[in-house]
Amino acid sequence: MPQAMNLGNDKALWLLFLVPMVLGPVYLWCFWRKARALRLLASSAMLAKINNTVSLRRQVLKAVLLLLGFTSIVVALTEPQWNPQPQQIRRRGRDVVILLDTSRSMLAEDITPSRLERSKIAIQDLLEVLAGDRIAIITFAGNATVKCPLTQDYAFVRMALAEISTESTSRGGTQVGDAIRKATDEVFDKQTREYKDLILITDGEDHDSFPVQAAQKAAQEGVRIIAIGLGDDAAGARIPITGPDGQKTFLKYQGQEVWSKLDSDTLREVAYATDGGKYLSVAPGTTMDLGRIYQDLIASAESRELESMTMMKYDEKFQIFVGLAVVLLMMEVLIGERRRAA
Repeated sequence: MPQAMNLGNDKALWLLFLVPMVLGPVYLWCFWRKARALRLLASSAMLAKINNTVSLRRQVLKAVLLLLGFTSIVVALTEPQWNPQPQQIRRRGRDVVILLDTSRSMLAEDITPSRLERSKIAIQDLLEVLAGDRIAIITFAGNATVKCPLTQDYAFVRMALAEISTESTSRGGTQVGDAIRKATDEVFDKQTREYKDLILITDGEDHDSFPVQAAQKAAQEGVRIIAIGLGDDAAGARIPITGPDGQKTFLKYQGQEVWSKLDSDTLREVAYATDGGKYLSVAPGTTMDLGRIYQDLIASAESRELESMTMMKYDEKFQIFVGLAVVLLMMEVLIGERRRAA
């Protein structure tokens, strides 16, 4: 059965211990200090005359009103609620899997601070605007690894994202096709063919993993691919490395510096192999706004119910106790300590 009453902030109940433990002794101490001061400043005859005009009953009543007023404030702070009503909460959204290239070519600095770091910043921005969608992250280089399964726990996604580096995968290379197959076979929900988006972030230098064929198979499962290509497909960029002495150099192969170029043609084929697929290029000097991409292509698309739960909704009643506290404290102020004249 649902509770007839609920406290939104039950920790505030600890403040009730202040009534007997602090306010009571403090009030008694104030009485004692007042009596002591009168004994020091007034003669016995004057003190007897003053005591005859002061009502002990009124003093006790004022103390009780003050303590009751404080108690009412504490009860209001506990956020009392009652009259529970069941409420159905439904969350709608899509499943979004991010494929993030973590090969060494993503260390190229033609996109500042590097292709990989700019991608991570863009994913952080995306998490700020997600509207209930489930999200997963797969990193890939020579092999693909699920860093975060589909979840609506965006704090967990941020933790997983912070740990991603070029060391996130154990083998070098760039196997785009393997990453797409990993998402299709192991991450996406197979119970439905709709509401699936795959955001592929890479420089597109694939090493014979047949990414177009993988995209065609993903399309049969209802997956849409949004491919984002990083870098320049003409000049390319060198890949910085740090030597044992801490000196920055550039990656070489057979004595020649390696220049990483964007393979935009392959990425276009991958994206357009899926229904509604899209290819976007992030060239040096341009921005990468995943939040805007999400708003334009994903948030506006059709979504499905991801989660449904029944929660109890209570009426807030703290106002009653705030009002009671105000009345009690006003009464304490208005009631005098002196007896009424006969």
